[in-house]
Amino acid sequence: MLRWFRVVAVAEACSWAGLLVGMFFKYVAATGDLGVKVFGPIHGALFVLYAAGVVLSAREAGWSRGTVALGLACAVPPFTSVWFERRMAARTPARRPA
Repeated sequence: MLRWFRVVAVAEACSWAGLLVGMFFKYVAATGDLGVKVFGPIHGALFVLYAAGVVLSAREAGWSRGTVALGLACAVPPFTSVWFERRMAARTPARRPA
């Protein structure tokens, strides 16, 4: 689960980058909204997957409620999902198969 969470956290951050670039071209350069139309739904789906990943990883790793709240809050500012994932990977001991 934690490996899946890592992939989703990085993908969510990359979708943030795509959405920000799309918003730049839509609102600043005023050249069209194709980037927002493409990356908006992708980012929305990855946002939901990230939130589910936080909850499921917390159950598996035994994170506190405060840590879960921090993880969910990190879905909102751009790129903080990667920071949170790295932080939790460093604090969560690796589990070895039995």
